[in-house]
Amino acid sequence: RSTNNYGPWQHPEKMIPRFITNIILGEQIPMYGDGVYTRDWVHVEDHCRAIVDLVERGTIGKTYNIGGGKRITNMDVAGLILEVLGESASRIVHVADRLGHDRGYAVDPSKIKEDIGWSARRGWADGLQETVGWYLTHGDWWRELTGPGG
Repeated sequence: RSTNNYGPWQHPEKMIPRFITNIILGEQIPMYGDGVYTRDWVHVEDHCRAIVDLVERGTIGKTYNIGGGKRITNMDVAGLILEVLGESASRIVHVADRLGHDRGYAVDPSKIKEDIGWSARRGWADGLQETVGWYLTHGDWWRELTGPGG
């Protein structure tokens, strides 16, 4: 089981790509409610490495959680994206919250670390900065998915 993934090739409808592409397009970042919802994030390459490591060294029948091990608020996610792109917090617009929106969730990745020695290698700030760079250089790909104007 994995926590939230981020990184290249993630569909632009997802939160991190949406925030990045909206800023690139000169639009606002839509922030649900007060923005203090927390999520645990793991870079997609770390997630994939965890799966390979589990296939090679995990115990059949055990359930493992794959996570970055650090809870981050949605406002902090937006703040780092804005910082990387040289934009201000004025680009955030608060929108009505979704009905039943979870205030926070994460997984405990301690078993995978204890059993096979896996932990996320990519630091949050570095991974997010790389992700922003990827979306900056792959506009043709995500614009094709979002249609006219995107």
